[in-house]
Amino acid sequence: MSPQEKKDQNRNSIENIANEAVNVLWNICECSSRAVSIFNKEGCLEIVLKYLSRFSTNVDLAISVAYCLQTVTEDNPELLKSFSAPALHVLESAMLSPVSSMEYILLKTLVAGTIWNLKDIIPSKSQAEIINAILKILSEVLEMDAGETVIQMKETETQRIKTAAQTEDTLQNVNGDDLIEDDEMEEIPHRRKVRRKTFISDLLPPTDKELRETIALLTAQQTALEIIVNMCCSEDPTDDEWEELSSSDESDAFMENSLSECGGQLLSPLCLSHEVHTALTNYLIPKKIFEKTAFPNSIAVDVCSRNPSWKPLIRKMSTIQCRALVCLQSLVSLLDVDHLGGPAALQTLAQHLSQLLFSQPDFAKHVDFLEAISSALRALLQTVASKNIPQCMTPDQLLTLCRAGVHSSNVGVRVNVVSILGITGSVLAKEDGTLDTLKTIGCFLLEVATKDPSLVVAGEALDALFDVFADGKEAERASVQIKLLSALKEFQPVFKMKIRKEGRAKYSPDQLCVLDNVKMNLRRFVAYQETVEKRLTT
Repeated sequence: MSPQEKKDQNRNSIENIANEAVNVLWNICECSSRAVSIFNKEGCLEIVLKYLSRFSTNVDLAISVAYCLQTVTEDNPELLKSFSAPALHVLESAMLSPVSSMEYILLKTLVAGTIWNLKDIIPSKSQAEIINAILKILSEVLEMDAGETVIQMKETETQRIKTAAQTEDTLQNVNGDDLIEDDEMEEIPHRRKVRRKTFISDLLPPTDKELRETIALLTAQQTALEIIVNMCCSEDPTDDEWEELSSSDESDAFMENSLSECGGQLLSPLCLSHEVHTALTNYLIPKKIFEKTAFPNSIAVDVCSRNPSWKPLIRKMSTIQCRALVCLQSLVSLLDVDHLGGPAALQTLAQHLSQLLFSQPDFAKHVDFLEAISSALRALLQTVASKNIPQCMTPDQLLTLCRAGVHSSNVGVRVNVVSILGITGSVLAKEDGTLDTLKTIGCFLLEVATKDPSLVVAGEALDALFDVFADGKEAERASVQIKLLSALKEFQPVFKMKIRKEGRAKYSPDQLCVLDNVKMNLRRFVAYQETVEKRLTT
């Protein structure tokens, strides 16, 4: 081995160790706030940025650093102070690299996520430029067809292995099969000891290049969708609280001014800066996210299912679909109807989501998918209802979804389906000839409110009842016929007692605030229903 080769080998060994060390650091920081605090104090930022600056010679190490940086820069104002102009320049250089391999696509996506986390320290005059650069990268990532890429890369791998095997056969034929040790021939004339055949593939390190590149692209797409969700969502609640904190809109009849100061919204009010809003629409992000909500390419799934090392990619493709549905939920909640393509586009979207849902007879078994699609449907139906756009999904379809979803072990799914029924019922309450459907919805929501083990779900079901039966002649008749008032009067002390006994032990302060709000509104709704029943029965 030449001195240069030895030097290169040593450098590779050192960088491999560094890669492992950065991965360990990233994983520890992801799990421990104390580790992040130590990262801040011990000058780790400067060290990992040095590795990132070498992205052109070791992209694997740079990717590990980018993962780490995206983790430690999230909600970490102390670390943001440590980012100097040269440090930002390192990030910018990596994000704007012209190389377009799939590993670089992943690197640029991760760095884009890090730069988004640093938005508070970027001068206001540069905000629009930086946001444009970030969303340009995310747009390019989402533009790529993951299913076709899987198919093409698997074909490339198959061809490479086939070519290597043909080369080995050719060499074997040229050299002959009987390679015999000379010493052995002289000592043992009647036995032939055959050397192990040496193939070209034996002389090369094993490679899974195509698989690694495909995984890089799928991971980049998943990360891009997660960054867009972060751009859309307020920073106040944590991810785990999204599906748990909830309350309905104010009802027209009795709920006016009834919400307490703590609000009780699913999320803090969502809003987009002008720069983000403009970039999202300019780069056609809603359209690209819509395309990602489709089921994974069936041919790609079949290709992966027939190869053990590629099989995990099926799960990754499904995860991208779920992330896209969550993204869709955020965009539908945030963007104006015109920016989503107008009423016709929303109706097309409802048909698309309906087709996705009911094309799988066993949809209730796929919890991640069910939570994601019910979240998207909830947001869509709320937007459609608020703009008085005709609903595309029938009450029977929605009841089918809700009957399946209410038995899910996932609290988020149960909250979503109950909210969906509340939205649907509040629309039907204003129409004629909907008495029977309103009675069915009312009985369903009553059963959830009184029997679901989670107070969060029970509270959502009560809120949905308030929405459905707050106004409208058909709603008033339905409430009397299902004996809504007596059922709620009986449940009212039980609900109060459950909040008192379970509240502080099981639920967060924000959730308790929502539940207290529901309790107060329940008292007002009972009083309102007493006037309704008295009027209709006299």
